[in-house]
Amino acid sequence: MAATGSPRARASSATKGRVRLLVVQALVLSLFVTLFARLWYLQVLGGEAYQAQAAEQSVRELVVQPARGLVVDDLGRPLVANRTSWVVSIDRTLLHKMGQGRQDRLLRRLARAVQVPVRQLRARTLLCGEAGSEAGTCWNGSPYQPVPVAEDVRQQVAISIMERGEHYPSVLVDSQSVRAYPRPFGVNAAHLLGYLSPITADELAEAKARHDTSLRGASVVGRSGLEKEYDRYLRGRPGYQRVAVDSMGRVLGDSGKVRARAGDTLVTSIDARVQSVVEHQLSTTIRTARRTYDPVSHRNYVADSGAVVVLDATDGRVVAMAGSPTYDPKTWVGGITSRQLKRLYSAKARYPLLFRATQGQFAPGSTWKPVMTAGALTHGYSPSTRLDCSSGFQVGNRWFKNYESESYGFIGFDKALQVSCDTFFYRVGYQLWQRYGSDESDVDAKDPLVATAKKFGFGRPTGVDLPGEASGRIADRHWKRAYWKANKAYYCKVATHPGYDFLHVFAREFCAEGYAYRAGDAVNFVIGQGDTLVTPLQSARAYAALANGGTLYEPRVAKAVVDPSGHVVRRIRPAKVGRVKVSRSALHYIDQALLGTARTGTTAWKFMGFPLDRIHIRSKTGSAEVHGKQSTSWVASYDKRYVVLMMVTQAGTGSGTSGPAVRKIWEALYGVRGMKVDTARAALPGATPPSGLPVFARDGEILPPASSRRTPAGHR
Repeated sequence: MAATGSPRARASSATKGRVRLLVVQALVLSLFVTLFARLWYLQVLGGEAYQAQAAEQSVRELVVQPARGLVVDDLGRPLVANRTSWVVSIDRTLLHKMGQGRQDRLLRRLARAVQVPVRQLRARTLLCGEAGSEAGTCWNGSPYQPVPVAEDVRQQVAISIMERGEHYPSVLVDSQSVRAYPRPFGVNAAHLLGYLSPITADELAEAKARHDTSLRGASVVGRSGLEKEYDRYLRGRPGYQRVAVDSMGRVLGDSGKVRARAGDTLVTSIDARVQSVVEHQLSTTIRTARRTYDPVSHRNYVADSGAVVVLDATDGRVVAMAGSPTYDPKTWVGGITSRQLKRLYSAKARYPLLFRATQGQFAPGSTWKPVMTAGALTHGYSPSTRLDCSSGFQVGNRWFKNYESESYGFIGFDKALQVSCDTFFYRVGYQLWQRYGSDESDVDAKDPLVATAKKFGFGRPTGVDLPGEASGRIADRHWKRAYWKANKAYYCKVATHPGYDFLHVFAREFCAEGYAYRAGDAVNFVIGQGDTLVTPLQSARAYAALANGGTLYEPRVAKAVVDPSGHVVRRIRPAKVGRVKVSRSALHYIDQALLGTARTGTTAWKFMGFPLDRIHIRSKTGSAEVHGKQSTSWVASYDKRYVVLMMVTQAGTGSGTSGPAVRKIWEALYGVRGMKVDTARAALPGATPPSGLPVFARDGEILPPASSRRTPAGHR
């Protein structure tokens, strides 16, 4: 049998084994030394720091939303306030620690308690962008912030959930401040005030980019009206509440709080009593028109929309402004349903979100004539000018008729304004077109009437402090050329098809010569017909310029911003845009001419028995024709303090439809009872807007201004 190895070989093998053992022992020893060193570092040297970090992980920071600022009228009456709402929220972190079965049982139990469908409740807990999330329902705030799933919960239900916390793990109940609408004198003012909705993810990202700490994931922001225009003042600044939680996320107690700062109060020039009268008269006028037979279309008037504007002519402040149709601002509080939102954007409901006073654009009709008179008196005509107010006027192959084919013979501008003679102004427009613009293709031909309209601010926004204002449209040569270029291809295509109805005849004419500014365009322009469009606020501002001697203002709804302690943060004054470049003598002539409208002109039958010797009302009516629709009713009126303008679409004549309501508004402004003027009973104290701001008492009460401007009611 062979030997297994020499003694030397066996000794070498034993030595290698001992070396390996020593290496293993050294490695084990070094590992223990490293472990003990690390433990010593963590527990002794860095113990305090890590203890602090552990404590931080058990503290959560919750955003505390501030109470939004109030919106008050000129005497301090709240138009928008706040109320307490019980809100049920779900902590997503705790919810996700539960199994799917426990989650389902909890959501079903909570859905029964708050009377919200389970599907909707679950959808609200999803972050926007997560699988299954729905726009408008998902949560776009911080994933660590409790998600509101039910708002305006009854107090009894809220208390029941709080008392039975073991049945509602991860559910939080809190009281929050939400918008309330006190409705002094029953006012709606929805278009003026606007509404709120939750901040979007894009808006939140933008706010973070500009380091705006006043906005958080749970913030709501203004979407229209004053709520949007002055959002940065009204929203306030969020606070923070730090709460200690255990390993399961249950709240153990507070560990600090930074108080939220309430939003500032916005003082407006709106007077709630006047606003109430304006809204009531507008709705009454529309209801009455819908019951009135239209002899032209042989059906009742549609009266599908309207607007009223009351301006302080001395400085451009808005005293009252209303539009119809409107909506209930409470609709947006606590979230809006898809059905409600669809109605607000629907044609069937006539687009209630559209504010006709600033966003509606309409043919001005004969209320345009005072502006055209200013242009004519500045370009070759004079108060002594006499033109024929015949029953009709021939332009090319078209016969332009006077209203009801009336004929007054040769008259001046004053009489033409008072009786609203179309053929008188047709002649003015035609003569100026012959003098300056008979070259139909000359897009840069001089047009003094167009230039004057622009001087009065038409064709551009007024600059009112409300978002989304429309610019209107001056249908001059440049506009007509641009419109032709934009639509030529369509109408030329229609023109290739046979047919002799209105569309095909118009298409052939438009395709060939739609760029040409002809005499017919000029005579339509001068009486406020054709393609020219204005907003009611633009017209009211132009009449304010007539009232105050030619100054154009940017209208203002807000007067001041006041902080929660009652200090004025900012005064908001109407800005002067400039002066209308029309001679004072021409403005005075127009002013005196319009005085006669309520005495012997088109509004005289609606102002019988009104104290015109004390309240000197100037007025102009209009009945704008719209192809395929009934006439738009206009009445523009003013004295040296106020402008009152009403417009109702598809409602007939100006004086017949809007005249009674305009008179009622004037009666409210000055406290008129029969032939007596009692300013003590006027909608505004002393029949004059207050010059000062409301007084903000230390106890939170808002008092009327300490003093108001007082001027006699007569000689206006």
